[in-house]
Amino acid sequence: MAEVHLDCLGEACPVPLIKTQNKLNQLNIGDILIVEIDHSCAMKNVPEWARKEGYPVEIEEIEEGHWYIYIEKNK
Repeated sequence: MAEVHLDCLGEACPVPLIKTQNKLNQLNIGDILIVEIDHSCAMKNVPEWARKEGYPVEIEEIEEGHWYIYIEKNK
């Protein structure tokens, strides 16, 4: 299992979502993608998409307006 970091700081939707989808396609089952974002729209859209696709998601707020989204590739 690997942890892969994806920096989406300063990027607005739909860029973080597209980057997340592309990066997840490159990962192996069991890997964790850590998406770093600072845009509230992406904070809503990325976890919502991942959960809809069936991926386990956890969110950590690093500081106000700055989040890590942990997505486990399980399929």
